[in-house]
Amino acid sequence: MQNGIIHAPFGTLPDGRQVTQYTLKNNNGMVVKILDFGGIITEIHVPDRDGVFADVALGFDTLGPYVKDSPYFGALIGRYGNRIAKGRFTLDGKEVQLTTNDGNNHLHGGNPGYDKVLWTAVVEGDSLVLRYDSPDGEQGYPGNLVATATYLLTDANEIVVRFHAVTDQPTPVNLTQHSYFNLCGAGQGDILGHEMTIDADKFVPIDAESIPFGELAPVTGTPFDFRKPRTIGERIGQPDKQLRHGTGYDHCWVLNKKLGERGLQRAVHVADPVTGRVLELFTQEPGVQFYSGNFLDGSLQGKGHPWTFRSGFCIEPEHFPDSPNQPAYPNTILRPGDVYETESRFRFSVAP
Repeated sequence: MQNGIIHAPFGTLPDGRQVTQYTLKNNNGMVVKILDFGGIITEIHVPDRDGVFADVALGFDTLGPYVKDSPYFGALIGRYGNRIAKGRFTLDGKEVQLTTNDGNNHLHGGNPGYDKVLWTAVVEGDSLVLRYDSPDGEQGYPGNLVATATYLLTDANEIVVRFHAVTDQPTPVNLTQHSYFNLCGAGQGDILGHEMTIDADKFVPIDAESIPFGELAPVTGTPFDFRKPRTIGERIGQPDKQLRHGTGYDHCWVLNKKLGERGLQRAVHVADPVTGRVLELFTQEPGVQFYSGNFLDGSLQGKGHPWTFRSGFCIEPEHFPDSPNQPAYPNTILRPGDVYETESRFRFSVAP
C-alpha cells in the first residue's frame, strides 16, 4: 500500500479535545476512514462486480452521534467485549464488581468503554497505531492495562486489526472490532438476503438476558447452522427460543479449531448476490459474535439514511461471553508478564 495515510479534523469532544479522522487507501482504490475516538471505522468504500464503489459501513457523518447515541458503530470494544453476568466474577479468590450498563449485566467494557475514549494515534508506515492506557479501577476492572490496536489496509483489500495488551494485575481482556456492514451499500435496504457461512459446529446458547448457560450446543438441526451458505433471513423468523432470546441472531459461534490452535483461519464468509460484494473474516479468536442488527429501529440516522431494522450485521471476532464466570470456556485472564495478542482480517472481494 503506497498511498499513505492522511488525516483531518473530525470535530471536538465536549471537553475540548480534538478528534481526528485518518484515511487509508490502497492501490485498488479501496478507502477506509478511522477515528482516534473509539478507534471507530467510519467508512469502508469497496467495489461491486461492476467496479462501482460504495460505502458498506453503517455510521454517522459527524462526531456528536458517536459520542452520544451510537450502538458501537465501527468501534473498538474493551476491556471485555460482550457480556459478563451481573458484572461480577471471582478472580484469584476475590470478587470483582464491574459497572452494569445492560440491565443487570456488564456489556462491552461498560460506559464509557473503549468505544468512547480518545486513543493516542501514531502513523507507522502504512499502519495506524492506536494506544489507550486504561487505569486500574476503570469500570471496575483491576490493573492498569496498556492496549494497542493497529489498523492496516492491504492491497488484498483486507482491513487487518491487531490487538496487543499488557497489565500490571490479573484482569479479563477480550478486545474486538464492532463494525456494522451492509454489502449492498450502507442505507441500501436490509441484510436479510446476504448469504452467510460460519465455520462452526457449535454455538453458545443464551438466556433471556443474553447470558450463556455454560454449554456449547451443536448447530445441527437449528437455525444456527451456517456451515453451508444460507441467507441471513431464511430462518431468522422461526419459532426458536434462542432466536427469541436474541431478538434474532445475537450469539457467539464456536469456531472449528483444535484446542490451543492460534493460527489465522477463515471463520465467516458473507456474500451479497445482488452486488457481488463478498466479506470474509479471518481470525485467531475462538469465537465470533454474529449480530443481525435487531435493535436498529430507524431512530438513528447517518450518511443520509435512517439505520432501520436489520440494515447492518456485525461479525465480532472474540472469546466467548461471560468467560470469567465459565471455567470450561477458553481463558480470558491476562496476567502480569504475559502479553495479549490477536489478529483478525476483514477481506473484501467480488464474486463473479
